[in-house]
Amino acid sequence: MIKPKPQLLLIAIALLLVIGACSSTEQAPKYQKWESTQAIEAFKAADLEAESKQLMTKDDYGMAPMVAVEGTRFLIPSLCADCGGRVMSFTTPEDLETTKSYYDELSESSALFFSWVFIKDNILVQINGDLPEEQVRKYEAALENMK
Repeated sequence: MIKPKPQLLLIAIALLLVIGACSSTEQAPKYQKWESTQAIEAFKAADLEAESKQLMTKDDYGMAPMVAVEGTRFLIPSLCADCGGRVMSFTTPEDLETTKSYYDELSESSALFFSWVFIKDNILVQINGDLPEEQVRKYEAALENMK
């Protein structure tokens, strides 16, 4: 009978442990499912105004937390020349909730700062509060229907 060498046996066990750890390690699902431009495309596909889209810069965030991974501003010209909204995507639910809380608290502090805010997965949409609710619900439905 062949007697295995202890060093080879230890190496074989170590390799099996490494291989087993690699194969059983499951990655957490990626939170960032959508990009902001996909939401804008969904608005346009639903025949909603989402004009002059531009990637958000630090100036577009104003006092809002800059925790989004990326964002897009858009205009709703029928409301006013500079009225519209923002669509932001996030890599974590915590970052999304931080931004949602900011807009919710701002809206509650004064009617002057009211805006519509709704989410789908990792996307947050913030729209000028002067847009009638009936119209806002169309944007919300378009976002919900993204596939």
